[in-house]
Amino acid sequence: MNPSHTASSRPSRSLFRTKSIEQTIADAAEPGRQLKRTLSAWDLMILGVAVAVGAGIFSVGARAAGSFAGPAVTMSFLLAALACALAIMCYAEFASSIPVAGSAYTYTYATLGEFIAWIIGWDLILELLTAGAVIAKYWGIYLAMVFELFDVHIPTTIAVLGISVDWGPILIVGVFTCLLILGTKMSARVNNVFTLIKVGIVVFVIVVGLTYFDAANLTPFVPPPEPAVGGDAEAWSQSLLSWMTGAEPARYGVAGVLSGAALVFFAFIGFDVVATSAEEVKDPQRTLPLGIFGGLALVTLLYLGVAVALTGMVPYTVLAAADNPSLATAFVAVGADWAAQVISVGILAGLTTVIMVLLMGLSRVLLAISRDGLLPRWLSVTSETRKTPVRLQLVSGAAVALLAGFTQVEILEEMINIGTLSAFVLVSLAVVVLRRTRPDLPRAFRVPWSPLLPIVSAVLCFYLMLNLTTLTWVRFAVWLAIGAAIYFAYGRRHARVGLATGERA
Repeated sequence: MNPSHTASSRPSRSLFRTKSIEQTIADAAEPGRQLKRTLSAWDLMILGVAVAVGAGIFSVGARAAGSFAGPAVTMSFLLAALACALAIMCYAEFASSIPVAGSAYTYTYATLGEFIAWIIGWDLILELLTAGAVIAKYWGIYLAMVFELFDVHIPTTIAVLGISVDWGPILIVGVFTCLLILGTKMSARVNNVFTLIKVGIVVFVIVVGLTYFDAANLTPFVPPPEPAVGGDAEAWSQSLLSWMTGAEPARYGVAGVLSGAALVFFAFIGFDVVATSAEEVKDPQRTLPLGIFGGLALVTLLYLGVAVALTGMVPYTVLAAADNPSLATAFVAVGADWAAQVISVGILAGLTTVIMVLLMGLSRVLLAISRDGLLPRWLSVTSETRKTPVRLQLVSGAAVALLAGFTQVEILEEMINIGTLSAFVLVSLAVVVLRRTRPDLPRAFRVPWSPLLPIVSAVLCFYLMLNLTTLTWVRFAVWLAIGAAIYFAYGRRHARVGLATGERA
């Protein structure tokens, strides 16, 4: 094996051995493990919109307004967008310099070392697997709602060996798994159609919502803080920061705006998934930054439009009183019950494209990890004709379908946020490291004011992580422990970087 698999001067037994960028790019061209470059800047922008604009735009903003921020939820969205934009700049610099699959995993392997790369890859698996299963589960729920709205009575659950199974999630995951196996470009075309439909529905909802706008509903813009009650006051439901500092559980006020930002950040996740497609993009140095930033700008405008329409339609107290507040809550409150049908169809269309992009992202992260030997290399084989990772796509689809169809995976919703934010933190720091270790590397896009902005990005994302619940952090710790065990039991001994130097760990 080529000894250039490791470019580090540190001992190869080190947990922080790195993989050279040149070898990373060379491995992407390995026969039998290649992907095909077919995506344009437009495809990438639509991918970003497709994965970000889902159920979150119809529900997360309403929950954040009612439970945390009040009318100032627009500030929560802006703060979350800022955190995402700073991190995405770091992704864009890496993706234009190292245009291969793997996203944050690949970038940290080249900068912060193998063990950290494995951990962040393991985090990405958590993010994409959980997100895919949660979204597929909700797709099945909204499918049932749409059936009822149009007076179609088809049961969405069936009994298999005495176990209740949701067939909707399994169906949609199966369809997109097949499409992704047939080719990324074909999947992108289907994705484009669904994305344009759901953006049209979102714009329609915003326009109609603004016709009920009442400026009085925006006062007070930042509601005064008040003690939390019920489940929000329990230790496991508190943010980790609140629990560590011993602060009394509360909502609203400035702290509520920040907690709202941590919640609505869920609506921005997915742009890191776009970076996983770097190996399938034409002219990546130019295309990746354009596609990523174009998608983020469009999504931010849509979210702000929804937030303004939502908080202008009804007082935030109406949303706070609802068990599961959503845009539909606001429309029903103003007597526009018909909008529930439009919103349900919009959510179903929105979730459809999210599932496709998450399935693609999960298989590409697994491709990069298995190509490096940290997972079995036989998984990374791609189709000779279509250049798609058939084995990994099937494994990804089966895992997501089983979780969505047979478990209550929706209780792990916040795990998606913590997996994403942890990746954002490390990628932001990795930009600073790569600037110092490889100043000669060609960069089609450079994060301005480095190292200041990358460090601000890391700090801001970590702060948002601290605003997630203590229960989420405990689950995250368990997931990391499982990942570390797999790395020491298998990955470290089979990593190609180690084997290239004759190491057997």
